[in-house]
Amino acid sequence: MTRSLTVLGLFAGLTVLSAQTVSKIPRMPDGKPDLQGMYDLAMLTPVERPNNLPAVLTDEQAVKLEKDVAARNEALSAPINGDRAAPPKGGDGSVGPAGNVGGYNSFWIDRGTHYSTVDGQKRSSIVMDPPDGRVPAMTEDARKRQASRFAAARLQSDATESSDPGLEPAGAYDDPERRPLGERCLIGFGSTSGPPILPNYFYNNLHQIVQTQDHVMILTEMVHDARIIRLNAPHAPPNVRKWLGDSIGRWEGDTLVVETTNFTDKTRFRGTTENLKVTERFTRVDANSLKYRFTIEDPKTWDKPWTGEYTWPITQDHLYEYACHEGNYAMGNILRGARLREADDTKNKTKQQ
Repeated sequence: MTRSLTVLGLFAGLTVLSAQTVSKIPRMPDGKPDLQGMYDLAMLTPVERPNNLPAVLTDEQAVKLEKDVAARNEALSAPINGDRAAPPKGGDGSVGPAGNVGGYNSFWIDRGTHYSTVDGQKRSSIVMDPPDGRVPAMTEDARKRQASRFAAARLQSDATESSDPGLEPAGAYDDPERRPLGERCLIGFGSTSGPPILPNYFYNNLHQIVQTQDHVMILTEMVHDARIIRLNAPHAPPNVRKWLGDSIGRWEGDTLVVETTNFTDKTRFRGTTENLKVTERFTRVDANSLKYRFTIEDPKTWDKPWTGEYTWPITQDHLYEYACHEGNYAMGNILRGARLREADDTKNKTKQQ
């Protein structure tokens, strides 16, 4: 009798706790959870789990890893010797944009300082299914497709800004129309705009959510993408294709579920096809954070779906305009330099004749 009462009391306590937790979630006038706010996605948790780490880090492991990153950042932030020699042609092979020839120094980089905490656990990877924390291997057809694309020097849109041209297919950076969409500032690189929305581990980590009864907008600081999610609406016809796909949302209890299809084959998240389907779940955990979960499906790329999740913390920081190419003279000068070199080559050949 006493034990039964104790169990009943425990469940009653959990019910009260659950009600208290729900009551702390900010809500819109229509009663739906209020997802609005500015979120900072800078974090150390990688997409895939390193081989030497467990799925959940102990407090001691997380503190050590975070301290190691802090120490490395402090060392990289030391003053640079103005009399240093120029790096060798093609870079010195160190970690950094273009082999550390000077694209960015550490002052500009904001990769985050802590591992993401989900349900009270410090996660070592965003991928949580498969259980090994790794993206499933590509199908044979997908590998052939990737090889064909690389041979044609066509980079994926989620190629990062820091990709070293020397490591990409020959010619990828020799044609202004072949350069990655992110590098051309047409769409956020590293899938920072999504879907799925991933940290870019670089800088400009903020995402702003604006919510109405019929739409949800997610504005990404990196580049400037504004993703519009229509609620309780049908998908666009199959012949309508978009770089960020066609996102349709619905509420399942207190979770916003967003299904995105109708991708174009120009984006190719991790080498996917236009048949990619992304299902996202946005759940407000409390007044200061939401849980973001996504599932990726593309049978022509992977033989099974895979899922990831991480926490979005609220921030009071301001989102700034990413004026990427305004006043950018680099591309024009690159093309002028190429034309001058061609003219010089022609003159030299004429002299030799």
